[in-house]
Order: sequence, then structure tokens, then C-alpha cells
Amino acid sequence: MIMNIACVGISHKTAPLDVRERLWYSDDEIRAALPRLKARGLEECVLFSTCNRTELYAVGDSIATQIEQLKELLIGEKKANAHVGQDQLFAFAGIKAVEHLFRVASGIDSMVIGDVQILAQIKDGLSLAEEIGTNGFLTNRMFQSAFHVGKRVRTETLIGEGAISVSYAAVELAGKIFDDLSKKSALVIGAGETAELTAKYLRAKKIGKLLITNRTTERAELLAQRVNGSVLPYESFRQQLDQVDIILSSVESDKFILSAEEVKTICRQRHSGTLFIIDLGVPRNIDPATRDIENVFLYDIDSLNGLVDENLHKREKEIPKVEQIIAAELSAFTQWHTALEVHPTIIALREIAEQIRREEVEKNINRFTTKDRELLDLLTTRIVNKILHTPIVNLKNGQEESLTERLQKIRTVRKLFGLDPQTEERKDAH
Repeated sequence: MIMNIACVGISHKTAPLDVRERLWYSDDEIRAALPRLKARGLEECVLFSTCNRTELYAVGDSIATQIEQLKELLIGEKKANAHVGQDQLFAFAGIKAVEHLFRVASGIDSMVIGDVQILAQIKDGLSLAEEIGTNGFLTNRMFQSAFHVGKRVRTETLIGEGAISVSYAAVELAGKIFDDLSKKSALVIGAGETAELTAKYLRAKKIGKLLITNRTTERAELLAQRVNGSVLPYESFRQQLDQVDIILSSVESDKFILSAEEVKTICRQRHSGTLFIIDLGVPRNIDPATRDIENVFLYDIDSLNGLVDENLHKREKEIPKVEQIIAAELSAFTQWHTALEVHPTIIALREIAEQIRREEVEKNINRFTTKDRELLDLLTTRIVNKILHTPIVNLKNGQEESLTERLQKIRTVRKLFGLDPQTEERKDAH
């Protein structure tokens, strides 16, 4: 039995953003598309979509011959034929499709190596398929194995460690400088994308007090609402700086919004304690001479980018460990799937029955004469063969059943008779 699994999709590796977004599916669009996709002859299907990828996993007899059709379905569902070419989609069949899913779940196929969000997005995809009822025996096992890969990668490697954006790097540094951010206050100067992202990271790190200021008061108020912060008037925020421990600035300005002398004044008013300043402005917002002031830590874009590059290099060094985990889990999945072949199952069934028969005969052989022992051996062999005859015939005659039904039947037999050394299914929560 060939592994009847295939996946087709689009990602940052195969197409630019303006093409990828044409194949982005919302949750509601996935709910609507899955039944239609399955009705095209697929026995099982799971679809998930993120900003960087959209992937369809399908199961069915001779699925490998339907790759081009799957691409057409994925594009056609979004009516994107005029914008997306089939050559901009990737495709994998059989064990390669499983390996691809494992690589995605591990984070090494992401635009940002070690992406920790992708695993949750894959789980959401399976949950939607379960909700609609388009998943099945094979996709369930494959995705549970992928979740196990993701879990192992995150616990056994450092692939997800270290900040890989300047905003997160800034907040990570703040967490190292201050033992307990919940007892500290931070001021975010600016309300653009970078400022908002950093403010969200600070809130996620449970910053004690979060203040927002911006030249446009309305934008400051909107950001404050989104991050549960308070607004300071831009005209008077300098008078409040002695009350904050962290200053983050990300505004467009042709001159420094804080000079070294102003920072010295702030420090004198503070009397003691560390002041952490993050300058994410281009051009720079904070006078670089501020670095020379005692108890002041100043980081700008360049210093944070250096930290990000260092973290990315560390993540890249972890890739061989991740690939070892993927190889081990792929081997386990392959063994599981191979065990679902009819012929190996019949052989295993005969072997376990013969082993039981032989052991029982050997236990009681001394109760029989030499002449009767030959008869006993013949008789017990015939009994075993007759008991196994109907199950074996039913295993062989499954042409009219779907692939999923055949696999489930074989798996049931293997579990009932304990034919696998390890019969526990993956129990990783999703």
C-alpha cells in the first residue's frame, strides 16, 4: 500500500506576499471550503492558512496522481486563477508530505526560524477539520505526530530561544535588567507599528504601569486602549520621566527628543535606580551621549539588531538537532503506517497465534504419548488456522472499502491482538 497522503500549498519560499495573500483563507472560508474539497473525491482533508503559508493535506486512493487537481482546487476556491499560477504552489506526496508537515511544525520551514506560533496555527487547522468532519484516521495520526515533533523540538532544542525582532529584543533586555517588570513602569513615546508591537510585548511581560504619549493624541489613546495603558500629553511627558523605569521611543524627528543633559536631570530627580532607554527611532531619538551617564542603559536599533543576529545564529546552530528529531519521528510514523499494510498484518497475526499455540502445547506436551503428540500438534494447528481464516479473508477483501476504512480495520485488528510493541496512540493535546 503506497502512503496515500499529499499536500499542496503556497509559502514564502514559493511566492511573494502579494501572491500568497490571494490564497489566504479565513476560518470561515476554511469551514466553507473543506466540505467542497472533500466532495471532490478526497477521503480526508485538513487546511490551514497563515500570513506566510496556506497548506492543504489530503488523503485518498491514488492521491499522488491528483496533485495538479489539488492545486486547481486550492486556487479555484479563492477564485485566484488570474493571479496565482500552479507553478507558485509546492506539492509533496507520500512520506515527503509527512516530512514537510513535521518541518513546518518544528519551525525550521518558517520565514523566521523557530517560529513558535506556527504550531498553534496547525492545531487550529486540525480543529477546524474536526469541527467540519473532514479529518480522519490517517490525518489525525499524522497531525498528532507533527504536534509531538513540535513539542520535542521546543523542549529538547533551543530553536525558539532568543528574541528575533528588535521590539521583542528590547523587552527581553528589559526583563534581564529588571528582576520583576510587574513592579516597574514604562513610557512608550510614539504610536506607530514598532511602538505598538513593543508596548504589546511589555504588556505580555506584565509590566506594572504602561504609559503612552504621541504627538497625535488620538493615536496615543487608541494604542493605550489596545494595550491597557494610560495616556500622557506629549507636551508635558518630560515632567513625568522621573516616575518611569523604562523609556521606549519610536518617532520620526529630525532632532533628539531627549538630550543627554535632560536625561541627567531625570536621573538626579530619580535619586537612585536604573533607567533603561530603548531608542527605536530612525533617525535616532535619544542623544547617544546618554550612554555615558551612570545607571543609564541605552540601546538603539544597531545594538538591538546585533542581538537579533546573534540569536538567529544560535537558532541556526540548532537546526541539525531539530532534523534529528524529525528523522526519528518520521521513522516512527513510517513504521506505524507500514504496519497497516495487509500482508505484514496477516503475517504478524499468524505469528502471534502460532506462538500462543506452540507455548500451550509445550506446557502440556508431557501429558500425551509420543504418538498423540504428533496428533496434538496437527489438531491445534488446524484449530488456529480455522480461527484465523475469516479474519484473514476479511482483511484481504477490502477493495470496495475506502482507504480510511481499510486502515481503520487493520489498525483495529492490530490493537485487538496486540500486534504492535507499543499500541498507545499519540496523546499530545492539541
